Amino acid sequence: MENNLYLAWSPDATIQGMGSSGGAVTALLRCALENQMVDAVLAVKKRNNSRFDAVPTLITDPELVHETAGAMHFAPLNMVKIIKEYLDGAMDMRVAVTCKPCDARAFIELAKRNQVRRENLFLVGLNCSGTYLPTVAEQMIREAFGENPQDLAGEEVDEGKLIITLKDGSTKEKDLEELVRQGYEMRENCLRCSYKVPRMADIACGKWGNNGKSATFIEICSPKGHEFLDAAAQNGALVMEPATNEQIEKRKQKETEAVENAQAREKQEIEAFKRYSSEERLKYWLGHLSRCIKCFGCRDACPICFCKECYLEPYRGCIPGGETPPDIMFQLIRLSHVADSCVNCGQCQDACPMEIPLTRLYSVLNRELADIFDYKPGVDIDQPPPLTTVTEQELSIDAPDIIGENSSDR
Repeated sequence: MENNLYLAWSPDATIQGMGSSGGAVTALLRCALENQMVDAVLAVKKRNNSRFDAVPTLITDPELVHETAGAMHFAPLNMVKIIKEYLDGAMDMRVAVTCKPCDARAFIELAKRNQVRRENLFLVGLNCSGTYLPTVAEQMIREAFGENPQDLAGEEVDEGKLIITLKDGSTKEKDLEELVRQGYEMRENCLRCSYKVPRMADIACGKWGNNGKSATFIEICSPKGHEFLDAAAQNGALVMEPATNEQIEKRKQKETEAVENAQAREKQEIEAFKRYSSEERLKYWLGHLSRCIKCFGCRDACPICFCKECYLEPYRGCIPGGETPPDIMFQLIRLSHVADSCVNCGQCQDACPMEIPLTRLYSVLNRELADIFDYKPGVDIDQPPPLTTVTEQELSIDAPDIIGENSSDR
């Protein structure tokens, strides 16, 4: 394959019908297992046939891959934690994993910190227009669309609209801005996210650019991506054709619009905070953080946290146990640990029972550090994290004041 941009679909009509855009991802994952290119596939599976309830599932039988077919906007799961916590970071296992842009970025950040083995992962990136919390989505389908949530067969975000498909084949659509006015908004972190196409993965897959054709627009982003797609095409698992200029331009247009909307949202947040004094901002955050019940949900949900012995545990002696709300250092330590590596996945805020806007806080500092160090977390695997490296000047014997006169001072 000489190009990097393709339209692909499964030649199997059954797989085509299961997938949301030609079944290309399902066919590719199945082919990878059948040809022993990976040991397992990690993907999302509906539970109880509900589009509002899903679980990560590890598959080793190619015949079961179809159970994960189709896109889901109402199940914002954390795929990274499964690899890191339960599969030993894929150190001894080759895994193909479907991932949103924030998942892919988290994998890159963890690989830099030797927490996952990147060469053992085949990252199948899925374009993301944003996700909804399951509870919000279910209420929205019932009240805004006037439909039984159990009748939902599929959903997609396109052209500024949320379009749902019911089990009888009929569709309904609502303007996203109108849904926001009614109180149904995407997860906050999704609204400010500028990473819609996961080019940090091995391939990036989505509907943008297929121009109504039952096919997946695939961008190949790495040599491994070429390898897997070549194998799928040669084995007859995928039908592929180079994307046309018209399809490429349409995809670019949709991505640009989505990114501009996210940047506008982020700018809106920044301008809003600038209207307040530093004292008012401090009062704002202290008010939110005073609701913390120290449940550790934010820490446990974070894909970036990986310390074997967390500094926040009472036995470490830094944060006293039994106090609610905890000392402000509880949140400040969390903030300092992830500020340079936060990928805006929103898992911490989703897990918080007190609805503290944690991603808003982390994104503020993350933007500041990005400007200072010219570093964007989870984008370039070859760029080391800013707070884990030193410069040539810092290592120079001519700069003792920077590193201390005596190494024991560090």
